Amino acid sequence: MPRAIYAAIFLAILIYVVIALGAILTIPFEDIIARKEYALAAGAGDILGNLGRQLVILGALLASSSAISGTLFGASRLMSVIARDGYFPRPLEKRQDHIPVNAILCMACLSLALVLIGGLEMIVEFGSVTFLIVSLLMAYANFRIRDKTDSSTALTVFAFVGLLAGTLFIFYYEIMNQPMQMVFIVVLYVLLTLGSWLFSKYRH
Repeated sequence: MPRAIYAAIFLAILIYVVIALGAILTIPFEDIIARKEYALAAGAGDILGNLGRQLVILGALLASSSAISGTLFGASRLMSVIARDGYFPRPLEKRQDHIPVNAILCMACLSLALVLIGGLEMIVEFGSVTFLIVSLLMAYANFRIRDKTDSSTALTVFAFVGLLAGTLFIFYYEIMNQPMQMVFIVVLYVLLTLGSWLFSKYRH
């Protein structure tokens, strides 16, 4: 398992670096800035024609679908466990053939509502911020119990520092470039925390 995790991290970094280098070496910076998220597809279209553009778009759709389904099914299981612990409504705990159907439907509906309210870009930013914060907390927890988990102190500290830097950078970017979006994310965090606290207090 540790070898598989390290290999997956290495391959993910390698793929991102190769794609980034390929983009900046083949697409002019002006086009990357102007076309933003569509830059790779446009660059592939300029080099390989319509087929290249369609291949990049197909790859982006597959990657997005994989990320969405992975997050949806993974988070829904976590939601089911939290419901079992009494911090979410009991119906979310229910499973059919080990599948948390109610939690999956709830997650899908909440995601759709957030997309309709704030837009897809806001969802992406909210997901990125949440992922970094949760990962940072997990890295800190792992550092505290590194003797029990037999974790490398150097790697644990490196992971914590890297995640902390990433979290600070994304907060800085949001505050400087999209302050209203940052306000929306903070308000959402406050509402979720308050709702969870009130519900758990009511249940207990």
